[in-house]
Amino acid sequence: MARTAEVQKPDLNAVDELVGTMTEALKAQQRDDGHWVFELEADATIPAEYIFLQHFLGSVDGDAYRAVEPKIANHLRAVQGGDGGWPLFHDGEMDLSASVKAYFALKLAGDDPEAPHMLRAREAILARGGAAQSNVFTRIALALFGEVPWRAVPEMPVEIMLLPRWFPFHLSKVSYWSRTVIAPLLILMDQKPQAANPRGVSIRELFEQAPERAQYQMNATGSPLGAIFAGIDKVLRLSDPLRPRAQRRKAIKAAMDFVKERLNGEDGLGGIFPAMANAAMAFHALGYDWDEPNFRMTREAIDRLLIARDDDHVTCQPCLSPIWDTCLAAHALLETGEAGDSDTFDRAFDWLLQREITEVRGDWAWRRPNAPAGGWPFQYQNAHYPDVDDTAVVVMAMDRAGSEASKEAMERAARWIIAMQSKNGGWGSFDADNAFDYLNHIPFADHGALLDPPTADVSARCLSMLAQLGYGRDHTAVRRGLDYLLREQEADGSWYGRWGVNYVYGTWSALSALNACGVDPSSTPVRRAVTWLESRQRHDGGWGEDCATYWAERRDESKASTAAQTAWAVLGLMAAGEVDSDAVHRGIAFLQGFPRDERRWLDRHWTGTGFPRVFYLHYHGYSAYFPLMALARYRNLMRSNERRVAFGM
Repeated sequence: MARTAEVQKPDLNAVDELVGTMTEALKAQQRDDGHWVFELEADATIPAEYIFLQHFLGSVDGDAYRAVEPKIANHLRAVQGGDGGWPLFHDGEMDLSASVKAYFALKLAGDDPEAPHMLRAREAILARGGAAQSNVFTRIALALFGEVPWRAVPEMPVEIMLLPRWFPFHLSKVSYWSRTVIAPLLILMDQKPQAANPRGVSIRELFEQAPERAQYQMNATGSPLGAIFAGIDKVLRLSDPLRPRAQRRKAIKAAMDFVKERLNGEDGLGGIFPAMANAAMAFHALGYDWDEPNFRMTREAIDRLLIARDDDHVTCQPCLSPIWDTCLAAHALLETGEAGDSDTFDRAFDWLLQREITEVRGDWAWRRPNAPAGGWPFQYQNAHYPDVDDTAVVVMAMDRAGSEASKEAMERAARWIIAMQSKNGGWGSFDADNAFDYLNHIPFADHGALLDPPTADVSARCLSMLAQLGYGRDHTAVRRGLDYLLREQEADGSWYGRWGVNYVYGTWSALSALNACGVDPSSTPVRRAVTWLESRQRHDGGWGEDCATYWAERRDESKASTAAQTAWAVLGLMAAGEVDSDAVHRGIAFLQGFPRDERRWLDRHWTGTGFPRVFYLHYHGYSAYFPLMALARYRNLMRSNERRVAFGM
């Protein structure tokens, strides 16, 4: 809670000096071709799965892998939690599935199971019921290594690839990340290949009873609908021998055609590690030659995700974030007043324009066949999967910079985003109307992240872009979007953050959109949001919302203030007209005093969300550009006669 004592306003000259220092730091990190890209860190599961993949393929004796495996193992040991397990985010509690994967990967890498860190991990895993209680994706990995029988995983017939679009389950009805993971996985679940496992490693010690006798959860939701789907799973399993081989061959070809069309060259299937790894294993299972171009290209794309922390520690990123980092870095520099430095922005926007997607009508066209193409992905290349969030932020930066060269691209993007609005007025990230909630009850979907429905944060960004481009509240898309956003406000005045942690992220996004759309800052929704943000300010003046807030019973949890979340809160308050408030002054003072190095503020706690309660992200760029944006905006507004934020972000 904010203190009641008088708050000293930050010295604007000191703020200005810090802005100048960190502006130069951010500019120095721009690549020669104009873009920015920072490390995107995930939990232990991704580097563990990288080790799994190499042992599955049997490619552990090459010089390159033998050099990197010990360094990945060093990283896995370094991120082990004090409770013996591995968490989903920094300073979190152990997650059973992540812990099973990390333990298995370390044993594959040669760690002695009787070593102290392995003993602690094993005790923690067994105390949680053992490896048999892992989630579906972990059990699939274990099945591929022969550690559990295939009955431990849901039945997913490869003939899914042949289902008509009107069928209750079709790839068009799940999210982009789900379909790129599922298509090659269907091949694996049909072929049931066994890992080469050249070192003959097993983890039977992680099971409370023999895995052949264990019971495996097929109704994670515990709902009646989940029970029905679990029953269907049993029927499908019994029918497996009866399915015609010709249909299977046809379905496998359809799955492989889907994969090959979306390989993205050196950027890999869907641009995400799990899909790439499944594709590599599918190529292997089908007997593709090691040097077959698609197989080789997939393996090379996976290796591009490796990143060295130092000489002794290497991890594997879940994907790369150059478009997102570049457009957000541009926003921060625009706020600092660097617009006069045309070279910085010319190079950034030239680089972005080269990556605009105009020729490929991606999977989004399944739901919006008449929508015009135009937009940007998250990664370097991902032509089938542009996302409206990146696209909106790119457009707002280009518009703010007055980039004449980008005008036509901005117009194309605006038309595409308007066409991608869902029927409830909101926007999802990659698809329209991807809200088939019943699918979250199928046994495969125990992670609860199968779909891409509209969310408040993405919808807010689209509204901000439209408003900044001059679309008024009388425009149908803006009106419907505002109605959706206001409906999504939580009872306490906040907004849920789907892609960032959590309510602070969502509330900043929504307040930015409401301001851009001209909503009165004295209106009830805005006042309620301001009250909520002020109530969440910590005693040190910062904001820090824990990743655990995605669990309903822990929604107020906070361990420490972070630079990124403090920046979001301050930006949200300023968008609501609170530039002169004590809360903003204290937040700015917090950012001034927060530890930093020559590149960024030193946030340790994670503030990015992949899938709530399942997968989190640490965007290392967030503490480079968001605090800078907040400080520069505060300085600009405090020195201006106009205290209203004039832009969508």
